[in-house]
Amino acid sequence: MYMTIQETAAFLSMSEEQVNRYVLEGRIRTVHDGEQYMINTSQFDTHFKQLEQAKHALEEWRATPIPDDVDIKDED
Repeated sequence: MYMTIQETAAFLSMSEEQVNRYVLEGRIRTVHDGEQYMINTSQFDTHFKQLEQAKHALEEWRATPIPDDVDIKDED
């Protein structure tokens, strides 16, 4: 599915200026139809998968209890 820069900005929760900058830098691939840039959204699938994996790893890390430190001595 192809979207315009405005639609892509809303899809990625970014500003239009940032999406334009990424297009000009080549970080987002586009097709120019003579009037506007069209962006294929399938190129973001890997990004969203990696984002979900990072969120899952962070949640696992947060859920892991802190181990007792063997070097702590009871002063009582």
